[in-house]
Amino acid sequence: MSIRPYRPTDLETLKTITAICFDGVCIDQNIELLYGLIHGKNWRWRKKRHIDDDAAVNAAGIFVAEVDGQIVGYVSTRVDAAAKVGGIPNFAVLPAYQQRGIGRKLLEKAVEYLAAEGMHYARIETLAQNEVGAHFYPKFGFQEVARQVHYVMPIAANE
Repeated sequence: MSIRPYRPTDLETLKTITAICFDGVCIDQNIELLYGLIHGKNWRWRKKRHIDDDAAVNAAGIFVAEVDGQIVGYVSTRVDAAAKVGGIPNFAVLPAYQQRGIGRKLLEKAVEYLAAEGMHYARIETLAQNEVGAHFYPKFGFQEVARQVHYVMPIAANE
């Protein structure tokens, strides 16, 4: 297993991994379960766009895990130089490769990167329904600081 910097040619693979790994732990999926498709687009389409944003904002802060030349996971980061709080907006390892230390190595790389960028803290978020994240993040060293509730309401007819 190796961890390397992101390459633009990785983008579609990272988006595919995102669609697989965020099933069951995605706000957009929760909205879709409640209201159905929005504007003819499903939750996977919406969630994959987050990876486009990560690459546009901080491609240098995305790291990819490979096993035998196959991308099996990734982590993205955001740097806020003024606040000194770095973010980890997206992080995923394919289910078949979980429980092998790959996620730990990716998070270590992300935190190392954020520290090198001058961040004083690293921040990550997860949904309460994400049992893996709720267990793994505190075990890694993150401390829960708040809980947030997301609400949604329709304001236009769904097409």
